[in-house]
Amino acid sequence: MQENEAKNEYLTGRERIVRTDGLELWAEDFGSPGHPTALLVMGAQAQGVQWNDGIVRRLVDGGHRVIRYDHRDTGRSSRVDFAAHPYTVADMASDALAVLDAFGAERAHLVGASLGGVIAQRLAVTHPHRVLTLTSLSSQPLGTDMAGAVRRALAGAPPLPGELPPPRPELLAALASAFPEPEAGVEEYLAARLPLWRVLHGPVLPFQEEEYRAMERRVYERARDVRAALNHTLAGAAGHGDAADLSSVTAPTLVLHGSEDPMFPPAHAAATAAAVPGARLVLIEGMGHTLPAALDDRLAAEILRHTGHAGRTV
Repeated sequence: MQENEAKNEYLTGRERIVRTDGLELWAEDFGSPGHPTALLVMGAQAQGVQWNDGIVRRLVDGGHRVIRYDHRDTGRSSRVDFAAHPYTVADMASDALAVLDAFGAERAHLVGASLGGVIAQRLAVTHPHRVLTLTSLSSQPLGTDMAGAVRRALAGAPPLPGELPPPRPELLAALASAFPEPEAGVEEYLAARLPLWRVLHGPVLPFQEEEYRAMERRVYERARDVRAALNHTLAGAAGHGDAADLSSVTAPTLVLHGSEDPMFPPAHAAATAAAVPGARLVLIEGMGHTLPAALDDRLAAEILRHTGHAGRTV
């Protein structure tokens, strides 16, 4: 398998369509089926291929079978009429289990980014027998009322007592114009999306515009409907558990987070690590709320270090 971003050649695995609950979920796996499975769970409005090929390759080279997939309402997976068939984060967690079942993976190392981290946390609470280890990346504690925090921030109201900090003001401003009109072509789409990625990336590490442009072009070209992913915001606002539930997690847990995350400032990572017994917190200096290719080695190394002790059998 060859990877050449400049020529838009991407890592490709063994693709399949997973059918569950009347939906079709696109998924692919890499590496030996006999190796321990690592399920990569992306965040809200994000496709599975937004797990960098470099991270996938390094995890495979480290002895894992890697699975990534498109959530409902993203990429090549089914588009949902949310008004007629509303869903929640719990339903999205069920999708993740359906993917594992389709690939015959009884247990897996769960690696979830942003909303994917919340989904992975929920599975560690509700299905502990399916979870070898948990890695919560650029995420927040299960049950956090981020929708409420955002509403209060936009209204100029102070946070509630004990509330975790809301997204930074510059990110809230960028989110307001991050999606173009439905009839927009690819160039209009890119023009709307790149300012958001610049803010999400953070102010410390160099921003490689062409890297994000290539990623978003791929997202646009793969999507059945790029605006359908906005339904994830509605699903997240419906509630998804309670942070107190994290006290029951028995899977070894790593909390990976960027020091410059504008979506979930580092206090969210500290709260997650404090809620999970024995969790280990690792802050990546300079990282925002994105997965830049420059950090592929570091992120994969942290995940491999965390999952390596769990053995090589599924």
